Amino acid sequence: MTTHLIDKLAGEPCETYVQSAGQRIARGDGFSATSYQHTDFRGLMDPLIMVDHFTMTAPTFGTHPHAGLSAVTVVFEDSEGTFRNRDSLGNDIDLEPGDLYWFKAARGAMHNEQPRPGSRTHALQVFVGLPADRRQAAPSAFHLRAQDVPRLQGERATARLLLGESNGLVGATAPDNPLSLLDITLQPGGRFAQHGADGSHAWLLAIDGVPTVTWDNERVEMKAGTAIAFDSSSGISISSDDAAHVVLFRGKPLRQAFVQRGPFVMGNAGELDAVEAAYRDGLLGSLD
Repeated sequence: MTTHLIDKLAGEPCETYVQSAGQRIARGDGFSATSYQHTDFRGLMDPLIMVDHFTMTAPTFGTHPHAGLSAVTVVFEDSEGTFRNRDSLGNDIDLEPGDLYWFKAARGAMHNEQPRPGSRTHALQVFVGLPADRRQAAPSAFHLRAQDVPRLQGERATARLLLGESNGLVGATAPDNPLSLLDITLQPGGRFAQHGADGSHAWLLAIDGVPTVTWDNERVEMKAGTAIAFDSSSGISISSDDAAHVVLFRGKPLRQAFVQRGPFVMGNAGELDAVEAAYRDGLLGSLD
């Protein structure tokens, strides 16, 4: 595994904004994704570590460990069928289109996700950083059902508020670090304005269409599959001449150094070695 040393996250990013088209990944005939890594955004993705935008039609990864982070699954409404989600906490849940599952691995836990036969899952897998003093906490999880997600209306636009607070509406609470997540659909000529606390980071992904993002004195036109990160102002506007689909994350940056090896994130190499040893010894639990 590759270890990433990200000391720059402990300080203020220099760039105004950063864009990335991500990296394409395919595994057999049943999984394709575009992966966006924190290393692509020079600290502006913080508190996010990684986002995979994927489509899965067959079991791909098997049972696998996580530690030092939260793994969040966001299932889009255009998915077909269900996405079976199991973990070593004893949860065995079929995620429906529009659902969210927050899996806080913390000191370490096991996870397995796969589409039920005949299903097509269109989703995001998001790694969210944990504050250093909570990486050794007990694992936990919660399931947010699509029918419990509040909606905001814009100008020919609708936003599902999956997490956090936006424009006076409150959704589900992200543990450990306040994080807002909106799944935004724009009709032709649509516009959605999002208002939140200044000082947070914003990370947006254009799922479909060619949306324009405006904040402060910046205005950027995005292409489908492109992500942008910036140190946000209190107001962000997303518009599009044609139909578009955009995901918006806003969160307070942790600005703390960390090291990563695959599914593990810790404060230093010694802590990574310890959690890897715990995994090898079967101490992160099982799905049996």
